[in-house]
Amino acid sequence: MKVTDLLASATKPIISLEILPPTKGKSIESIYGHLDPLMEFGPSFVNVTYHRAEQIMKKRADGTYEKVEIRKRPGTVSICAALMNKYKIEAVPHLICGGFTKEETENALIDLNFLGVKNVLALRGDAAANEKFFTANPNGHRYAEELVQQVLNLNHGKYMEEDIIDGVKTDFCIGVAGYPEKHFEAPNIETDTYYLKRKIELGADYIVTQMFFKNSHYYNFVNRCKENNINCPIIPGLKPLTSKRQLTTIPSIFNVEVPVDLVNELVKSTAPDAGDRIGEEWLYQQCVDLLKNKVPVLHFYTLGKPQVVYNVLKRLF
Repeated sequence: MKVTDLLASATKPIISLEILPPTKGKSIESIYGHLDPLMEFGPSFVNVTYHRAEQIMKKRADGTYEKVEIRKRPGTVSICAALMNKYKIEAVPHLICGGFTKEETENALIDLNFLGVKNVLALRGDAAANEKFFTANPNGHRYAEELVQQVLNLNHGKYMEEDIIDGVKTDFCIGVAGYPEKHFEAPNIETDTYYLKRKIELGADYIVTQMFFKNSHYYNFVNRCKENNINCPIIPGLKPLTSKRQLTTIPSIFNVEVPVDLVNELVKSTAPDAGDRIGEEWLYQQCVDLLKNKVPVLHFYTLGKPQVVYNVLKRLF
């Protein structure tokens, strides 16, 4: 079922989750161990992130070096299939521009269609680890807007090979990312909103937001979208912040504000499990407020902290 259909048929706010594929060499059992407890709350879909390949310098036996490409977290497509089979749940793979050619993207979409995947989240993705700014692959997409267009082309049976006539039409529901505090590369909120609107006008179906720790950022974002005639569902992205280290890493990586009260609580904490308890309480209060304001979904970035998310859901439901 499409995410938009799940939302339209819901009689109450639904739950969704996001996970990382395991690193190469690890078992998928690590994913099941992560998700099994959370299935108690009947999540409607699970997002599975995609990761670009990285180039590293590998030392040869003769002492010289060669540049090699490695993908640390492969398996997004197969993980989606496994989750759908095991949990009878909708899986939403991320599609990213960085590190992929248009042909590789088309082939991935064909595989997903064969597997019965109905939803994708189209993202530009981050710059490579060795790059300061994002650079598209040769014959790859530069922007998420172009990726959305490629998915739409397949939905209309239009493939890259022009000699394919009457190609099978896919039927993907397309999500895109939204940034309540604006994308870090956008010069201002107005420009960021303009490009988000272009993706929706092109044919994207819904928005999932970057994490935020002040609900006012989300509400302001929703109002800004409405003012600009962006009327699709807007799903709030939520993440527990549970350690002093994250007070530095989260803002620097994701360009989000951490409220003073949350910072102060974490800084003064000393007990071994204090960070988890503080992060849980903050996330719980965010959820309570969002539910009061009738959000359509609570979407949890569970990466690394499924127990905290479990505790919050247990208190909510």
